Amino acid sequence: MGDYELFKQKVYDLTKIDLSSYKERQMKRRIDALIAKSKVKSYEEYIHLLRTDKEKLDEFVAYLTINVSEFYRNPDQWKLMEDEMLPYLFDNFGKNIKIWSAACSTGDEPYTLVMLLSKFLPLEKIRIIATDIDTQILEKAKSGLYDEKSLKGLPKEYIDKYFTKIGSRSYQISDAVKSRVEFKQHNLLKDAYPKDCDMIVCRNVMIYFTEEAKKEIYLKFCDSLKKEALLFVGSTEQIISPGDVGFVAFKSFFYKKV
Repeated sequence: MGDYELFKQKVYDLTKIDLSSYKERQMKRRIDALIAKSKVKSYEEYIHLLRTDKEKLDEFVAYLTINVSEFYRNPDQWKLMEDEMLPYLFDNFGKNIKIWSAACSTGDEPYTLVMLLSKFLPLEKIRIIATDIDTQILEKAKSGLYDEKSLKGLPKEYIDKYFTKIGSRSYQISDAVKSRVEFKQHNLLKDAYPKDCDMIVCRNVMIYFTEEAKKEIYLKFCDSLKKEALLFVGSTEQIISPGDVGFVAFKSFFYKKV
């Protein structure tokens, strides 16, 4: 197949995705499978293909950035958000809060945040920043069209209020919700982070990074948040020593900047 280290460098030059920050065995297996599917025989040939075929490049980025998402994933955590975390944020930072949904995938999470916040605020007062490295996924997020499976955990009140059924198995989210989310491309390992956030939501993403990359990202999240602001992580992503990266455990899966 060729020199994987050289391949990683060429991928970085081409896409600014640093494969060294991902767990190598897992990532290399995914890449080798994609190369086989593309019917080329070496990393060098595959890099040439990526440079000359924009569709193949888009496919590569989409394949690498793992996108498994659904609305209201882990409902107990969203209930905690509604009952305790949002009131905490309003008490400490007022109603004009800044929330960043990092590695937002297909948009399920930022749209869920808008719907949840709409219980407390008029829609026109809500603004969510949502970022992901994958431009194809961001286009899907902006379209706001979802398979019914993505909505299986979402409370019926939100589906009735904010979705229109399209055909037999798809749902379109309302423009009123879509307009409250600002989608941008962003690389967690390379790009500058938003400043003065009141909460960052980054769930089910860190599991794919090395320990070194995780620490770097958590430190940047800390720098991106106001003092006493919150970081909301996934159910498999407990921070083992939160004090080392500027946080203290606050509630299950919520960390507070100290």
